[in-house]
Amino acid sequence: MDDNNKNRDYLDRDRLLVDEYDEVEHFARENGVSPSQVRKLIKKNGNDRKTLIQAVRALRDRK
Repeated sequence: MDDNNKNRDYLDRDRLLVDEYDEVEHFARENGVSPSQVRKLIKKNGNDRKTLIQAVRALRDRK
């Protein structure tokens, strides 16, 4: 993510940055999974937030 907030666009919100631990941790907390599970889902499904949220829901439904 760009450090300069003036250079942000809609794409910043649509993708989860895998390299940013804080962002992965925040996403994990928001969705009730562990950061390691989020990283595995990113490797499997890519870093699109909507796709990841659907994958998290599917993961929780399987349990």
